Amino acid sequence: MDYNDNLPFWECMSNSKELFSRAKKVIPSGINSPVRYYTPYPFFVTRAQGSSLWDADGNRYLDFCNGYGALLLGHRRKEIVSSVASQLKKGTLYCAPTELEVELSELVSKNFPSMKKIRLVNTGSEATMTAIRLARGHTKKKKIIKFEGCYHGAHDYVLVKAGSGAAHNGISVSDGGLDEVSKNTLVVQYNNSEELASVMEKERDVAAVIVEPVLANMGLVLPEKNFLRNLRKLTLENDSLLIFDEVVTGFRMSLGGAQECYSIKPDITALGKALGNGFAIAAVGGKRDVMDMLSPEGKVYQASTYAGNPVSVSAAVASVKTMNKNKNKLYPSLEKACRSLASSLGDLASDMGIPHQINHASSMFQMFFTDKRVVDYTTAKAADAAKFKKLFNGLLKNGIFVAPSQFETVFLSFAHTDEDLKKAIDAYEKALKTVKR
Repeated sequence: MDYNDNLPFWECMSNSKELFSRAKKVIPSGINSPVRYYTPYPFFVTRAQGSSLWDADGNRYLDFCNGYGALLLGHRRKEIVSSVASQLKKGTLYCAPTELEVELSELVSKNFPSMKKIRLVNTGSEATMTAIRLARGHTKKKKIIKFEGCYHGAHDYVLVKAGSGAAHNGISVSDGGLDEVSKNTLVVQYNNSEELASVMEKERDVAAVIVEPVLANMGLVLPEKNFLRNLRKLTLENDSLLIFDEVVTGFRMSLGGAQECYSIKPDITALGKALGNGFAIAAVGGKRDVMDMLSPEGKVYQASTYAGNPVSVSAAVASVKTMNKNKNKLYPSLEKACRSLASSLGDLASDMGIPHQINHASSMFQMFFTDKRVVDYTTAKAADAAKFKKLFNGLLKNGIFVAPSQFETVFLSFAHTDEDLKKAIDAYEKALKTVKR
């Protein structure tokens, strides 16, 4: 970052400050998603390339937020840009089927064998909302079970004790949500198979259990041994469906997502983020008999003007093909880099005597300022968020951009170089010194 040490840090963002002042007059809170806000104001981006972002004042940041996990291949990956540019010459919206939609669905199904049929949508929220509606339509049951701190989008079905921005802002249940809807959403602790079994034994009207197989919206929290297998077993025993929300983990943890890593086949899967590598597209898919319930042949209604948008679909086709082509280097190199980075940061914090935990998996990690293992929402919330804010500010000052909330995750991309990782370690060292004080 081109930071002038002779000026207070935030004064090097005068253009962003002015833009934020303008934004607050016409945009609620000055931002279009709560997770983008931090005090005193966020920087405004003008461009991006590879592993970097540039703000309105010309400052450069190494991007470890990466679209909250979407940019697995980095910014402006050439294959994707080329594919989108080609499609733009042909049109942007048809509202009629295209061969590209068929090709993308075939590619997704090949990588995710549990997704026998696929419906393309625009966002992860749409995907999880449709998945839940399908589960209710298929089972003729009303209730769903989610896990405390899991974030499945900003719709009433699941905006109950959610993670991500809801956890950061202390919102347990959103104002404006209907009690009639939320009362049918049961919440249990992640990694607690016994509690889930007890709830399902009492509640015989459970249509589905929805879960992030690896939580990336509560910091990063990993499933304990056999937890996911127990979910699969319990849902089968209770004639309920298992929904994997792989909006974050899909294509990021592996070509077949977390379900491939843990050898679990859910009934329905929601995908997003890395599917389009920066373009608005998501998908919901699963067993044939479940997916065939979607209208017009079935009685579960779902529709969208922009579903299957040819620009986004062309980006997704290029993304999935690029990931498949580079799979032998992509995933091993990212996992190695993430493991090494997490180890180095852990050593730094230990040497400074800072109580901490670092959870990591594949190309994701998060640092929690606590001396207890972080395995669920309770232990994640017990981490020192004030120290994390110091860490975030210190990293930003030293040219590293991570998500500004303790309850998000740090993401690596294929565009990060060895030099980028060295800069990140140096920046963390400087930032951790401010945490120690």
